[in-house]
Amino acid sequence: MTRSLRPDAVLVQAVIAGALSFAHLHDLAAAAGQDGWKAWAYPVSVDLLLVAAWRRLRADGPSWLAWCWFLVALVASLGANVATAGLLNLDRVPAWLRIIVAAWPALAFLGGTLLVHAPTPAGDRVPVPPAPAAPALQPEPEPVAPAEPVAALPEAPPPAPAVAVPPALVDHARKVAADHRARTGAPIDTDTLRARLGVPADLAGAIAAQLA
Repeated sequence: MTRSLRPDAVLVQAVIAGALSFAHLHDLAAAAGQDGWKAWAYPVSVDLLLVAAWRRLRADGPSWLAWCWFLVALVASLGANVATAGLLNLDRVPAWLRIIVAAWPALAFLGGTLLVHAPTPAGDRVPVPPAPAAPALQPEPEPVAPAEPVAALPEAPPPAPAVAVPPALVDHARKVAADHRARTGAPIDTDTLRARLGVPADLAGAIAAQLA
């Protein structure tokens, strides 16, 4: 039961405190020469500036601007409460207090404007992407010297033309080779065949190739 009544008690306390502060500010403004609706507007202006500064402190954290206008509004509210407690003759308000009361609307307008249009906190700023870096200059490639021409390899000599051997000479060589094998038991070699036939070495080689 106690926990359910606590929010109501706080609300009633806030209404009473607000009403008393509102009445004190109204009485002080009326005593300073602000009659009619103007006297009722002063409490609203002071309380709104106090609330705006407090909300700025709650939303953005400690700020010298919010603290400055919060203290200004708090001093104005407390000053009116103290001044109407019998310490000040409201029938003969001093000139300096009349000046402060008359200057309050401009002061409150300046404070409210600064609180509303203050720079955006760092957490709410939209990050700006960094500008793209300029492309690095690539070094120019060094000129490549032309390759030296490769010396042409010497061409291989054309193969020697085959030696034509007459068939009759081949038949005669077979007989000579058979006779040599019969007498020596070994095949005839090229030099012996050349000597027995009396032909050049290249012709003897061609004949030996056919006899092999």
